[in-house]
Amino acid sequence: MAKRYGGTFSPEKMDNQTPPDTKAAYRGARPRKAGARSNILFVPPVVLASTSVLSGAVSMVTGLGAAAILLLGAWLLREGLTGEAAYEARRVAKRPAIPRKIFAATFTGVGIALAAWRNDPSIFAAFLYGGAATVLQLAAFGLDPLRDKQVTGIDSFQQDRVARVVTEAEAHLEQITQAVARVDDRRIQARLERFTDQVRDIIRTVEEDPRDLSAARKFLGVYLNGAKDAALKFVDVQERTGDPDAKHAFEALLGDLEASFGRKLEQLLLDNAQDLNIEIDVLRERLQREGLRLD
Repeated sequence: MAKRYGGTFSPEKMDNQTPPDTKAAYRGARPRKAGARSNILFVPPVVLASTSVLSGAVSMVTGLGAAAILLLGAWLLREGLTGEAAYEARRVAKRPAIPRKIFAATFTGVGIALAAWRNDPSIFAAFLYGGAATVLQLAAFGLDPLRDKQVTGIDSFQQDRVARVVTEAEAHLEQITQAVARVDDRRIQARLERFTDQVRDIIRTVEEDPRDLSAARKFLGVYLNGAKDAALKFVDVQERTGDPDAKHAFEALLGDLEASFGRKLEQLLLDNAQDLNIEIDVLRERLQREGLRLD
């Protein structure tokens, strides 16, 4: 479906209150780890399942079982790569509770061994094929992160608090992004991207020096949660009625939040509690005017 182009020199100009976006479009972007290399592992189980359907009963069941195990291994690998990318993007992070890449290699080895045994009833040969597949996958994709990532000079208790706040903030951002994507509005999405950049700047600052984490938690927790609720409410209204007033109100709210997060990026870590609380009260009143009550 065709989309209207929007930009600096477009006839439909952006809101006058929108600050110029001077940041690089791909600032901080990284190639996705869970790309074609991992997705190609979904092909062998499909091929194996297709060729097993026309075989005898025992061969069919064995082949379908091996295909299911290979499919589980491919899915675990993709999830493990996604988790590893999130781990590498943070300065403070906990190692994955479940080593999904290691489990994925194990399931791949078991699936290959079962498929090999289906064609050659030799346990030793099946073991060799399965072991080779496991080793090759681990060599190709590596192991899961096996230790927590910490910042030097900060105790583990404080780092755990930072990790929890960052995880919560990233979850709110992900929900906001997924909700706004359903509206398919370029202006709103561009505004949201700028706001997301501001939030992630604060996240990086807190990770590097969490001296004023308590104040930052109000922005990264309470107000991101309020922005998420506002986004869900806005999307619901747009899908039901397409009310332009709701669009302008949500866009203005994102602009206010973006400006406030930007102004306070440096002040969050300078013990300027009085000014910070005033700004928080202003944001609270703005969110309440949008029909959201924050406890």
